[in-house]
Order: sequence, then C-alpha cells, then structure tokens
Amino acid sequence: MMKEESEEKIAVALKYESKKGAPEVVAKGKGSLAELILKIAKENNIPIKEDSALVKELYTLELNKPIPPELYQAVAIVLAWAYRVNEKLREKVLKELKEKS
Repeated sequence: MMKEESEEKIAVALKYESKKGAPEVVAKGKGSLAELILKIAKENNIPIKEDSALVKELYTLELNKPIPPELYQAVAIVLAWAYRVNEKLREKVLKELKEKS
C-alpha cells in the first residue's frame, strides 16, 4: 500500500501458493478501489505492508499472472514479513486461549 499527499493511494494484494511457483497480484486499485482492498484486508486480518516503490512495480503487472523473476526477492521479503506477523498473531491468540482455560 502507498499513500503520499501528492499522489493517489495505490494498493495491491498478493497471493502465494507453492504449487503455482511464483506469487501473483490478485487485486490492485487506485483511489476508492485501493481503499476497498485495504478495508477487506483489515477486516480479514491480512497484514498490510507499505512499500511505495514495490507497489508501483506490482501495480503494472497483470492480475493472476506470476510476478516476474526480477521482483522475486522484494516480494519474498514482504511475504516473509507477513508470515512472521501471522505467526506472532497466532501465538498471541493461542496464549490468550490457554490463559482463559
């Protein structure tokens, strides 16, 4: 996701399935569509990472097509971050459930 005062907000959503090989851009939008993508992500506890340079690159890609190899490293860093965030959330929820039982 990206937001700058002089530019319209841009958002992209990535999906990675190991059987497909490379991550894909599954949603992208500017303005109100970007806001909707972010709202849906927040409602579904999907981690949101801000990286304006990467978002600009990903926004140019076709939907539901593998990202190009030159973006693998940058996207891998974002996906690794998202997996860590999800794991920490999972651990927190499990700890809270254990304390309540």
